Amino acid sequence: MGSVRKASAWLGLVDDSDDERYYDDDYAEGPEPGDAWVTNPKVRVADEVAQEQGTRIATVTPDGFRDARGIGELFREGVPVIVNLTGMEPNDAKRVVDFAAGLTFGLRGSIERVANRVFLLTPADYKVVSGEPVGRANGGFYNQS
Repeated sequence: MGSVRKASAWLGLVDDSDDERYYDDDYAEGPEPGDAWVTNPKVRVADEVAQEQGTRIATVTPDGFRDARGIGELFREGVPVIVNLTGMEPNDAKRVVDFAAGLTFGLRGSIERVANRVFLLTPADYKVVSGEPVGRANGGFYNQS
């Protein structure tokens, strides 16, 4: 594949289906039935039940900025994505966060920091519910003075 074709494929202007570098033989068959989790952005979920019910969540640990395309493709399909940037260089991690922020803004989704250098990207039709107990917002059960 020529450099212009590679750049066009990376930008999404042409289909790069002839490029098989993203697929492993182990993952070519797809996940087991009932498995609704995606752990690799380079593998597409083939489970029809998960696609119909919207129960897929992708976890992505990118090696560099070149993996941002996989994050974007999953998010564009309406899949919430957890992006773990703990293993990246700070400059590349900042570029991925900037890309993710633009992606979520453009598709009317949201981005939240879950932990240090871990982010959750959610499409517009998802609602993130806080895990805080209800009583804790008012000082908790034991703080009734």
